[in-house]
Amino acid sequence: MKPIQIVLDTNVLVSALRSHRGASYKVLELLESNKFEINISVPMICEYEQSALNIDWPNKQNRKYIDDILDYICEKGNKWKIYFLWRPRLSDPKDDMVLELAVVSGSRYIVTYNKSDFRDAGEFGIAVLDPKQLLQKLGVIK
Repeated sequence: MKPIQIVLDTNVLVSALRSHRGASYKVLELLESNKFEINISVPMICEYEQSALNIDWPNKQNRKYIDDILDYICEKGNKWKIYFLWRPRLSDPKDDMVLELAVVSGSRYIVTYNKSDFRDAGEFGIAVLDPKQLLQKLGVIK
C-alpha cells in the first residue's frame, strides 16, 4: 500500500523542535515508518529553517540540531518544484505556499495547528488535520 502523502505546516515543525513530548514530535519520529511521506519544496525548507532559527533557544548549539533535523527532512521528503502560478488564494502568502505544495504533490493532508488558515484546501480534495488527528488516522494513537 502506498504511504499517505502529507505536507507539514511550519508550526508543526516548530512545535516538534520545542518539545519532544507532543504529537508534533511523534509525527517527525514516524518519518522512518513509511506510514506517510512528507512533501517538501525549496521555499518550504527555507521557511522551516527561518522559523526554527527564530525560536528563542537557550544556547547557540541548537544550530547543529536544526541543521540535522532539516537535513533529515530533506533526505526523507519528496521534493517538488513550485511555480506559484495561482497566488494569492489564502490570506497569508506562506499558507499559499503550503497549499500549493499539497496540490502539486497530490497530498491527502496538510498537517497544521492553524486549520482555519486552510479552509479552501477542501476545494482541492485536501483535508486539514492537526498532528494528533494525523496520528489517529495512522492508528498510532486512539
